[in-house]
This record gives sequence, C-alpha cells and structure tokens, in this order.
Amino acid sequence: MKTISLFFIFFVTFVQAQYMSNYSCSECHEKIYNEFENSMHSKNYFSDELHRHVADSVSTKKYDCAACHMPAADNLYDLMTGKARPDKHNVTHTDAISCYYCHKIAYVKKSHKHYINVIAKDAGADRPSFYGELKDPEDVEKHYSLHSPVYTQNVCKGCHSYKLNDFNTTIFHAMKPNQDSKECIKCHMPDLPGGNVEMNHKARMHHVSHKFLGIHDKEFRKKGLDINATINGNSLTIKLKNKMAHPLIIQPARAKYLQIRIVRGDKVVWQNYKKFPDEDRQGYFGYRFWKGGKRVIVPSRATKHLENNIDANATKTLIYHIPPPKDGDRAVIKYFVRYAKRDCIKAVNLSNKIWQEPELIKEMVVKAH
Repeated sequence: MKTISLFFIFFVTFVQAQYMSNYSCSECHEKIYNEFENSMHSKNYFSDELHRHVADSVSTKKYDCAACHMPAADNLYDLMTGKARPDKHNVTHTDAISCYYCHKIAYVKKSHKHYINVIAKDAGADRPSFYGELKDPEDVEKHYSLHSPVYTQNVCKGCHSYKLNDFNTTIFHAMKPNQDSKECIKCHMPDLPGGNVEMNHKARMHHVSHKFLGIHDKEFRKKGLDINATINGNSLTIKLKNKMAHPLIIQPARAKYLQIRIVRGDKVVWQNYKKFPDEDRQGYFGYRFWKGGKRVIVPSRATKHLENNIDANATKTLIYHIPPPKDGDRAVIKYFVRYAKRDCIKAVNLSNKIWQEPELIKEMVVKAH
C-alpha cells in the first residue's frame, strides 16, 4: 500500500504542475480536437449516465473507476481511496480520457487485476509522444506517436485489456495476453485525409483518426460480424463470423442479439423468442454474473461469470428448428445492440432514451425454396 501511495503522490504532483487541458490542444490540432470531443473517450463521469450510475452503485465514496475513466485527475489517489469525489469544476476530471494523459504514457505495466499505465515525467528510452517545448514545435521532434513502441504496440492495453473485481472475477476482457495494440489502432484509429495541424507547414497528407470509432458509429459497427444463413427443410442454420480482433461482447452492461422471424406473406409465423431476446440463449450475447448462487447485475459484486460470446476471429454456428417452410417464406434476421441490458437499466436506474431501445446493426433476408 505504501508503494502504491508513493506512486500516486508522484503522479498527482506531476499532473498538477504540468497539466494541459484538451481545449489547449485545439489551438494547433483543431481537427483532432473536434474528433476527440465527439468520441466516447471524451465522455466523463458527468456526461456518461451509464458509467456514473454503475460507479455510484459500487460506491458513493470511492471512485475506483477513475484509473481508466478519469486518469488525468490531479487528485487521482484521493478519488480512488474515497478522500474526494468527482468535481465538475475540475478540468482534470471533466477532460475524461484526456489528450494530455494518453500522450504522456511511457509504458504499460501488467498487474494482477488490470494493466497500469505509467506516466512519464521525462522522455526516456520508450519516450511518450508529448514532450519537449511548445516553442517552435515544428522544429522539435515533439510528437513521437508514429514511432514509439508505446503507441504502436501497447497503449490500448492500459485500459482495454482485462479487469478483475475484488473477488478475482473477470468483468471485462478485450485483449489476449500476447496481443498488442496494432490491430486496435488499425480499426479504431484509421488514417484520414488531411494533416493533424492547422498550420500544416510540413504538408502532411493524412492523420490518425481520434474519433475512436466503435459500436456507436452506424457504419463502422456493420463491419464486425458476418451473418450467413440457409434454410434446409425445417432447419435454419446461421453462421456468424466475428471479424474483430476482440470478442463480440466486451462491456458487461452491453448485449448483442439476433431477432429471427419466419415471415409468410405479411404474417410472422415463428420467432426465436416470445417476449425478450435473452430467452434465446444461443442468439443472445452477453455476460451473466453470480454471487453465492444468485444472479447479480453489478459486476463488482460477482464471484462468478458466464458469457455467451464469440471470440476474436472465430465462427459460431446456430441451428434453429422452424415450421416446415412454404414457397415464398422468408427468414428475416436482424442483429441488434443494446448499450445497456434490461436488467442493468432497472438495477442502476437509467433514464436516457439511448439505454431504453436497441439499435439495429444489420439485417438480412433469406428466402425458402
């Protein structure tokens, strides 16, 4: 505990002395700043209802989530130990996963419950990208992201690898132990046309996107799963191919599922569930948590978890028994995401409409012959 305390004291002192806000970066990087401000990385404790309610359901004293959701906080240790609460007037809190923080990571260290980002004070062998002086920025090699092993290999691991709760139960996992960040960056931070600075003296032709594309982007999310289906007699076979470099489901509050209907004319003659999608255990993908043999919703309290998932670059085949088809029958397959599962909405009292209704990712129609 003493070692951890000293680490956080050093970190807090450093941040207080050096911190530069997200907005201050916009003077030179307006395009990237605007991308970031419309990304999920810009969501903070105050603007993300789901995160805030889940965090508060765990504890209204300690804000243990700060390590990844408010990492640039100038009182990070106090937040995580319960000596302070998130403050909407503190820019190091409202900047969320800030530009300054991510661009000061020197290396990523593995620990038992999760990886830890180590923030650099001075540039070293694995120097972070944000270093040097603002004076004559074009004349110093100030931005080292394209070459630094931190940003080309490990930067995503610090928060997006895995997380164990206090009962050593996995509540989040996105990356395998030997996996680096290259595939993450390739998909979620693709190259975009145009330079990364407003005064583009070096005539840069492209920049790395800071939109951090994900499930909230309608076009991007269509690419993650391939769906193929065939009807053979009274069997409907659906093959799902996860093309992503991480499991189909990562976040414990989220669910993805198939709605499958056999349509005859304008009438639905069969569906894969009666009322709720989770009635279909093979076509509903998500986490389930238990403690002492009873279902729990908040992952931090769980002693066991099960999941219906599809691993990275894996294929899963689902087989459904349907009514004997007639000519003209159609299988209408829709693939949805819920940003918050039904039980999660009730457990943490979410009100925003984004949590209430599922969003369609993609759909397909297969005709019976």
